[in-house]
Amino acid sequence: MGFQFAPSKWVPYRNLEVINRVRNIRKEDLTKHKNPDFRIRIVEDDLIEIFWVSDMFYRIKKASDENRKVILITPNPAHCYKKVAHLINKFKVDCKNVYTFNMDEYSDENGNIAPESYPQSFSRAFKNYFYYSINKKLRPPEEQVIGPTNKNIKDYGKMIEDLGNADACYSGPGWSGHLAFIEPDAPEFKVPLEEWKTLGPRIVTLSPFTVAQNSLHGSFGKSGDLAMVPPKAATIGPKEIINAKYRMDMHALTTAGTDVSWQRFISRLCLHGEVTPLVPQSFLQTLKTDVFLSETIAKDIEPDWSMGY
Repeated sequence: MGFQFAPSKWVPYRNLEVINRVRNIRKEDLTKHKNPDFRIRIVEDDLIEIFWVSDMFYRIKKASDENRKVILITPNPAHCYKKVAHLINKFKVDCKNVYTFNMDEYSDENGNIAPESYPQSFSRAFKNYFYYSINKKLRPPEEQVIGPTNKNIKDYGKMIEDLGNADACYSGPGWSGHLAFIEPDAPEFKVPLEEWKTLGPRIVTLSPFTVAQNSLHGSFGKSGDLAMVPPKAATIGPKEIINAKYRMDMHALTTAGTDVSWQRFISRLCLHGEVTPLVPQSFLQTLKTDVFLSETIAKDIEPDWSMGY
């Protein structure tokens, strides 16, 4: 009999039968899913960003041409927002009808949401990468570039809903399986699945895995400084994602451009495991969603004794 053990008590999802099954899904089987509206594609690593940038720009341009509002739920600010801004400037797209809602923001242990003056603030980064990169004559009014604050968190979901709900929501799984900061082990989301789907924005306790993941991000010094990552965050809820008219989910995060990735396993669990709040991203399986996996994330999970960490 081989050496067997239960997952660490810190691991939120613990069904070993499912875990072992998804761990062994081969690359060629990843795009197969029983929900035909849950469309999974494997693409070259450098194409993930192109799909995101082109979709976001297309929606902004089309809304401008039709003189109508476009509402976008945007994830953790990334450098590629500058590319969207470049296209806006290049083609002189009027963004007066663009509304963006950051899906999350950091908070301290007392529920005080980080202001834009905080160096690692998502709102600060989003404005730097996107808003301030757009020509002043083309920018939307700054009050239409919105992030969670203590002033608006109770009404954040209603603000999106009052505009007609999001035209698009862009996402990707965290190490814990979170979407935005909807964490599997947050007490603020501890309800049965059907009730969980109705929950809106709130301040939540971050998973230890999210703290570890973000401590490796360049904005925190890419050095594993766990104490530098805030313990809580403000986030949208499942309700805002379900109500979005379009969802794009991207799986392409690696460690500094190598083929080392904490996302390779959690992607399989999110895409082909049990639909449960213990793997928050998993509920996308029940919705019409375009999923893009990079070739690196789609690689088979196999031991590699030629390298360490």
